[in-house]
Amino acid sequence: MIIKYFELDKLNSIRFNFHLIYGNNEGIKEDIIKNTYLKNFDGELLKYDEHEILGNKDEFLSSLLTKSLFENSKLIIVSRGSDKLTSLIAEVLENEITDIKIIIKCSNLEKKSKLRNLFEKDKKIICTPVYEDDARSLNSVINIFLRDQKLSLSQEIKNILIERSKGDRINLKNELLKLKNLSVSKNKLSIDDVIKLSNLAENYSVFELSDNYLAKNSKKVSNILNENNYSSEDCILIIRTILNKSKRLLKIRNEVDNNANIDQVISSFKPPIFWKEKDIVKKQAQSWSTDEVKEIIFKVNYLEALVKKNSANSMLFVSNFVSNY
Repeated sequence: MIIKYFELDKLNSIRFNFHLIYGNNEGIKEDIIKNTYLKNFDGELLKYDEHEILGNKDEFLSSLLTKSLFENSKLIIVSRGSDKLTSLIAEVLENEITDIKIIIKCSNLEKKSKLRNLFEKDKKIICTPVYEDDARSLNSVINIFLRDQKLSLSQEIKNILIERSKGDRINLKNELLKLKNLSVSKNKLSIDDVIKLSNLAENYSVFELSDNYLAKNSKKVSNILNENNYSSEDCILIIRTILNKSKRLLKIRNEVDNNANIDQVISSFKPPIFWKEKDIVKKQAQSWSTDEVKEIIFKVNYLEALVKKNSANSMLFVSNFVSNY
């Protein structure tokens, strides 16, 4: 059964054990868990990754189906879920479990996903898709925060915060907390205060710059460079991050060259590639040949030596490097 984010108050009148939350909006996932499940919860909270459950399937099933008289209610949160959980959930649904809620968090699931189809069609379990926040939902987040904190901001300031949040309510909430702290010593916040304090658009991580360089996202690279004021220490970190990621990319390219499937190589790579990185790593592997990656590694080593000899121009050297493929 599909219950949309704005319909979650319906959960109070529905009996269910499983709730699938899928999509790329991690902020809404956090809000659902915090406000719908953790608020006033005094039972036992358990957190797992999917691989932990699948690796101990029998033990996990046993813990669900056997209950002590002295046991409190349980809330189980499963991260990084996928279609691999479908048969396990179907098996649990055949049995009666009580006083247990299981939340499964997944990234975006395609329409043909077995897990998504199971949750959409079965009226005894719930699924909620969470998509990127739009301006309206982010404005609502701001208004709720201001109401709870008894603060006020002009709509112009709200619009600046929304624009700079890049559709991410987690970033938005972090900046609202900064404004709250500033309001302790300053009664009225101005646009200049917000621009100086808010670093949502400016504080791109070094990892994001490195990833987009290797993915040949030239527009994104240019935007990151324009929004930041990197120090000479940052430049060394950028160089070494590109170098480390290039070495990983070389290993991936070598395996792909041996007639291996690129998705399989990325999925089985050691150390494991975090699920959020997989799409951009795939794009990187498709953007360069093995020989080109070797050349990048050679050039990055030369760039580091150059920057160390002339730190005053370090950002100029790095900027020229990442802007030219």
